Parts: sequence; C-alpha cells; structure tokens
Amino acid sequence: MEDAERKMQFLFALRSRGVTDARVLTAMEGVDRKAFVTGFFTDRAYEDMPLPIACGQTISQPSVVGLMTQALDVAPRDKVLEIGTGSGYQAAILSHLARRVYTVDRHKRLVQAAQAIFDAQGLVNITAMTADGSRGLVEQAPFDRILVTAAAEDPPGPLLAQLRVGGIMVLPVGQSDTVQALIRVTRTEAGFDYQELRAVRFVPLVEGLGQD
Repeated sequence: MEDAERKMQFLFALRSRGVTDARVLTAMEGVDRKAFVTGFFTDRAYEDMPLPIACGQTISQPSVVGLMTQALDVAPRDKVLEIGTGSGYQAAILSHLARRVYTVDRHKRLVQAAQAIFDAQGLVNITAMTADGSRGLVEQAPFDRILVTAAAEDPPGPLLAQLRVGGIMVLPVGQSDTVQALIRVTRTEAGFDYQELRAVRFVPLVEGLGQD
C-alpha cells in the first residue's frame, strides 16, 4: 500500500475514534508519524497502535495523541509544556497549534533524537531539554497548557502550580499500569476542576533523570 493511501486511512481512523477538531486533524496530517518511528516498526507507523522506541518508552497510539491534543484545546498564542518528549511526535503536533512548546524528558538520548527531527523539519518553536518532568519547568512558568504523557497516581503538585489561572492540563492518572484514566484539569480562581475523559494505558511518570 502506498504511503498516501495509508495516510488517508490514518486520518479516517482518527476521525472514527473521536478526533474531530479540525485544527488537530490538520496538525496530525502535517506531521508524518513515520519520521518518529525507527527500525523494524517503520512499516507500522500509520497504524493506530503504540510502538516501542528507545529507553523502554513508546510512541503513543495516534488516536490517543489526537484525543489528548483535542482535550488540551490549544490556542495559537498558547505556551505549552509537555512532560515526556519520547519520540517527539506529540511535541511536533503541538508546535503546529501553539506559539511555543517546551518539552522535557528524563532520557537525554530521546531528547537528542527528537531535537534532530525537529531541526530537520524546521520546527523552531520547540525547546527540548533533559529534565525531571515531575518538577515541571519553573523558569518558564506559568503555562497556558500542560500535557503529561506518563501516568502518576495524582496530578503532580509542581505541575499544578505552574498552570496559569484559566489554563488546562491533560494527563493520565492511576495507581497501576492497568488501571489509568485520562483527566483534564482546569485551573480556576477558586482552585482546580477535574474531568475524567477515558481509560488509557501509559508508562509511569518517574522522578529523576534516566541512565542513558
């Protein structure tokens, strides 16, 4: 099957799984997932499934990426923090929607590989760095939007503190890798509103830096 046909099926699969926001679909159409998948799995880049990447991590299922991005409701002037760079695929999509994207990962090897792809694709509004994502990025706070691509038992306090009033954070929460829920947190003048979106499965959010 030709890549063009695979991409058409890819977009159809996104729509059929609930990704209906036009801006999100356009961004996902403009970011070739194949560029972020290496080795044996490149032939499966347009399938709606998670795939393994280096450092024991995964590139998320495209429909989940789309639904998380849609729930984040990114505006063109927003400054976004992503926790868990991974392959860089999610950050690349966010870069088409936001003014500025900061993405952090505990694995230096992943950040370097993602940065090389960002450079090759001319995505100049992404800043990628190696850091302990559970602590956020205090020096750039507050953020309009925060996206976490690893599961914690509860939304981390440092990340909640770095979300501006009116801002939105989307993240998976759960006490095990089998029972997790994707939630959206909106910061209000009075505190935080929580909305449960759907069941998901993500790798755990780990404190500290990876051993690369």
